[in-house]
Amino acid sequence: MERIACFVDGFNLYHAIDDLNQDHLKWLNLWSLLDSFARKAHQETVSVFYFSAYATWLPDAYKRHREYVNALEGIGVTPVMGFFKEKDRSCHQCGAHWKAHEEKETDVNIALYMLNESYQDNYDRAFLLSADSDLAPVIRLLRKEFPQKPLRLIAPPGRRHSKESVAAFGGHPSLRSIKKGKLKHFLLPREVRDVHGRVVAVRPAKYDPPV
Repeated sequence: MERIACFVDGFNLYHAIDDLNQDHLKWLNLWSLLDSFARKAHQETVSVFYFSAYATWLPDAYKRHREYVNALEGIGVTPVMGFFKEKDRSCHQCGAHWKAHEEKETDVNIALYMLNESYQDNYDRAFLLSADSDLAPVIRLLRKEFPQKPLRLIAPPGRRHSKESVAAFGGHPSLRSIKKGKLKHFLLPREVRDVHGRVVAVRPAKYDPPV
């Protein structure tokens, strides 16, 4: 069997789903979604890595995100969390001042984990779920250093692949996109249980599917 490793740009995916205005789609089973891109006859998904960061200054969103990460861990996904850095912002015209938050480490973590998993020979083929042009350098490096390990780039729903990433691939054969209607078929149950049958997460009310 050909081993598949999957790497998910969490915020890139989150904002794409958020733009659909269907919050219930955020309670997404990443393992089964990405496994649907594998050819069942000779491919097996062996790992899924989820890269994101907690918006700790937003209590409700922070709580929902923690519950979702618990759910992902319960189904075997490995979360890799960065952080947000607070920055002072100001308007030179009106003199207003405010605090802004900038996500840190996610792109670097994705690149490092993809390279490490490649050097450790933990997979035969990789799926990268992201439309972020900042990941083009690691795509180029992986194609150069590990030509025997094919890489497939998957765009979140409603997003186009960046020109930089397409150029890094050198063409379109390995590009895929998630159709908007596909997500509803890969949602987590209300209660998520681990391999021992213990409830590790409960779907937040905001993510309840429409009646």
